[in-house]
Amino acid sequence: MKYVRVAAIGLLSIVNAPWVCAETDYLNAGIVAKGDLPFSEAVQVENVLYLSGQVGIVPKTQKLIEGGIQTESLQAMENIKSVAEAYGYGMSDIVKCTIFLTDLKELKVFNDNYKSFFATGRYPARSAVEVRALALGSRVEVECMAAKS
Repeated sequence: MKYVRVAAIGLLSIVNAPWVCAETDYLNAGIVAKGDLPFSEAVQVENVLYLSGQVGIVPKTQKLIEGGIQTESLQAMENIKSVAEAYGYGMSDIVKCTIFLTDLKELKVFNDNYKSFFATGRYPARSAVEVRALALGSRVEVECMAAKS
């Protein structure tokens, strides 16, 4: 019986968790990607905006910008900025980013571009990982979360 009681308490905790009761908006105005893709470009839960990953595609074309990591990283960050701003958030509201690179040796180039999107010393929490491949043959993908107080 001890295990049943713990499980019931755990279930009550989940049911009463704030994120379960929060209003959730699935946002897809087609700011960057076009077409009927199986994901939302952002999801808002209360004051937090979860942005889908962005690669360096030219908005509304589904085509990767040419020029390799330099141009792709700038375009991916521009895409993040455009989506965030479309839903009332700015780059200063970004609190967490995850960076996916097909070659971690290109992290320095990415970082040089990334830093230009944030006030010095006010960078979001971040992770960077190397992956085997990304959509459309991209070299970088960026996903972020933004929050307002």
